[in-house]
Amino acid sequence: MRTAPTVLHLDMDAFFAAAEQAAKPSLRGKPVVVGGLGPRGVVSTASYEARRFGVHSAMPMAQARRLAPNAAYLVPRFTLYRTVSEQVMELLGRLSPLVEPLSLDEAFVDLEAGGSAHDTASALAAGERLRRDIRARTGLSGSVGLAGSKMLAKIGSEQAKPDGLVLIEPGTERELLGPMSVRTLPGVGPATGEHLRRAGMTTVADLAEAGEDELVRLLGKAHGTSLHRMALGQDDRPVVSEREAKSVSVEDTFDTDLHDRVRVRTEVDRLAERCVRRLRASGHSGRTVVLKVRRYDFSTLTRSETLRGPTDDPGVVREAAGRLLESVDTTGGVRLLGVGVTGLADFTQEDLFAQAAARERAAEEEPGAAAGGHGGAPGGPEEGQGDAVAGGGAGQGRSPAEGAADTGDGPPSPAGASGPAGERRFPAGHDVRHAEFGPGWVQGSGLRRVTVRFEEPGSAPGRVRTFWADDPALELSEPLPLVPGTGQSSWPASRPKSRSLSRPERPAGPSGGSGDGRARP
Repeated sequence: MRTAPTVLHLDMDAFFAAAEQAAKPSLRGKPVVVGGLGPRGVVSTASYEARRFGVHSAMPMAQARRLAPNAAYLVPRFTLYRTVSEQVMELLGRLSPLVEPLSLDEAFVDLEAGGSAHDTASALAAGERLRRDIRARTGLSGSVGLAGSKMLAKIGSEQAKPDGLVLIEPGTERELLGPMSVRTLPGVGPATGEHLRRAGMTTVADLAEAGEDELVRLLGKAHGTSLHRMALGQDDRPVVSEREAKSVSVEDTFDTDLHDRVRVRTEVDRLAERCVRRLRASGHSGRTVVLKVRRYDFSTLTRSETLRGPTDDPGVVREAAGRLLESVDTTGGVRLLGVGVTGLADFTQEDLFAQAAARERAAEEEPGAAAGGHGGAPGGPEEGQGDAVAGGGAGQGRSPAEGAADTGDGPPSPAGASGPAGERRFPAGHDVRHAEFGPGWVQGSGLRRVTVRFEEPGSAPGRVRTFWADDPALELSEPLPLVPGTGQSSWPASRPKSRSLSRPERPAGPSGGSGDGRARP
């Protein structure tokens, strides 16, 4: 244990929802819920205003809508969240070379390793300076915990929420932890917590008094020994700047159970393609392919196959996942599918037999493909994944939260995402740009119309206008910077280019619109 509180834990406050409120002036101070909007979607993040109604992360979206029917429900925009996260991590990197990111919005920092702090006063000054810098750079707030260990720093940031700082002086750990619930300690989930409750242990003080031998008897040697040390406030884990990835995986939850075996195989093939793209992006290959199937009755089956060597070949992973699927009974229906790769390596040992077989299949299928093929081929366009959320569409039937989280590739193509019969889709909450009215965001869509609120970070709440979904002047766009004038090269310009030509006349729309792109009330 350290003698000075030089371990810092930062946790951004309601990160996804706060970023949406900062980007959309009309939503500031109002309940905002970010997550999957489909029938089986779940809440990713809820703003503090929404939490007052009982909405929280991991809650079914249908339940959230019942608790807060007037909240704004938005699809995640991971392009925005990643950009803001990079800005925050850059600020943390200025404090120390030892930064351990846990997620987009959370990280540990070893202040002593960077020379930013060596005692209580300097640690407190560094924490306050970090909070000010984050606010100035991103417009968002973060909560900071300072302590002599990672466990206590994280507990401190939880106590500091929202938008605060808590410093836990070394030597006061047991006094602080004693009255807290056993669930406060890392590794104590609902099942372990219930097991300890039955044994008469509900607080951290109870664990400390029980002794190591009793905890080992109840929980096993590894878990029992670790839990007893944490109950005494002892945590010697170092801040690690790079944590090696152990696996890469993607999964989708479907709005309605899949019963067609061909459709199930098509989805597995598509997931395998996405998994390999993510695998390659991380610079890895993998040796073991894993298939996850959650059936209609919520039973979850996992199957795996170990290859002769690591690979990042999509054909190899796709075929392995298909073989694993053959051993699973999907008769009653499938609600979730996932494909993953473990046993990661930074080199590949190509499966020449699989590649040769793939080339033969491609040669055999080429005539059919030239004649038109069939529309359900694996590896088809994925733009509809996030859109099934916003447009409530008939397409893939995925829950938007999972689809958006898996792809994470930002908004669809600039012209808008295509749905059935070529209809463009505009996900709720995503950025758009109109050739005449400038930047805005999608407030809602349906019946071939899109309602847009024209405002941007730093502006006053904007006006709402409705357009035909096929209006050529309206297109999806990249997010704007949350703090205007930050000068980040990754952000696009905020204003549209001046138009050299007047807007072309359009024939009246199918619903009787005036032909200028706007839907009349």
